[in-house]
This record gives sequence, C-alpha cells and structure tokens, in this order.
Amino acid sequence: MEEVEVIDVARQALWTLMIVAWPMMLTALVVGLAVSLFQALTQIQEMTLTFVPKIIAMVFVMIIALPFMLGTLKDFNDDLYTRIANIE
Repeated sequence: MEEVEVIDVARQALWTLMIVAWPMMLTALVVGLAVSLFQALTQIQEMTLTFVPKIIAMVFVMIIALPFMLGTLKDFNDDLYTRIANIE
C-alpha cells in the first residue's frame, strides 16, 4: 500500500466513526442540555438526575439506530477487505 491509500483508509475510518457515533452523541447532547435547563429552572442539584436520563435515552437510541450503525460498519469492512484483497 502506498501512503495515499493508507491516508485514504484512515480518513474513511474516521468518517465512518463519526457517522456511527453521531446518533448517540446527539442524543447525549440534547438530553444533557434539557436536564441542565431543568436543573437550572428548578434548582434541583441531584447528581443522578444528570446521568440516568442520558443513559436511558442513549440505550433507546442505540436500539433504534443499531441496524444503521451495523450496516455502516459492514460497508466499511467490506470496502477494507476489498482493498486488502487487491493489494499487489
């Protein structure tokens, strides 16, 4: 493999990582912001209130987005295996 191909595979891996992670990260951001706003408005400073809703929401989103995530990772792996098989 030449340097350009290695850089392209690394770029594609990072892009795939961002695509697979965005549903979970966006969920954590939105739920965290909503809980923080709720805590600021009600002045409730309970530590578990910040984590439990995030975990529940992220598990729910992961169940829904799992086929999308697995499909994206499968496509990346198929492309990577094809590249490896074509190395001369």
